[in-house]
Amino acid sequence: MSELRTLTLGAGCFWCLDAVYQRTTGVTSVISGYTGGRTPHPHYREVCSGTSGHAEALQVTFDPEVVPESVILGLFFTGHDPTSLNAQGYDVGTQYRSAMFYADEDEKSRFEAAIAEAQHLFDAPIVTTLEPLGVFHTAEDVHQDFYTENRNSGYCRVIIDPKLSHAREAFADWVS
Repeated sequence: MSELRTLTLGAGCFWCLDAVYQRTTGVTSVISGYTGGRTPHPHYREVCSGTSGHAEALQVTFDPEVVPESVILGLFFTGHDPTSLNAQGYDVGTQYRSAMFYADEDEKSRFEAAIAEAQHLFDAPIVTTLEPLGVFHTAEDVHQDFYTENRNSGYCRVIIDPKLSHAREAFADWVS
């Protein structure tokens, strides 16, 4: 096994991309959490209120010898609307912003290249922010692998199922 890599990505509600990455070959860990804000120990209600400055985000750990980073980032752009400023569907506020949180300048450059490459897929400009990765706060247990634990809920059936189906179509070799 090669050295694992972890990316921190915000794409609106973390439940949606969590469901996709949990089913992606080569992904070893997906953690839902909060980052990019000013509150030292944020909790879900505080983040949802928009007062903490944090975004709902995921830390996706994967083996780049099994799944290329380009697939992980392709799923990011496929799994949400990166042209929507501070909103994804019914979820509105900076906590639902499209964001890529970089750990170093090399990662920032890779994220910039991924945005440029994905732009041709969208009619409107991509508004995904590039932000330095600060402290990542793991979300409460109820938010981890939410789709698997709540598959029959209305949110999962109406919001997550179509996104998961789209990811499976676009990345059939990678998403089960």
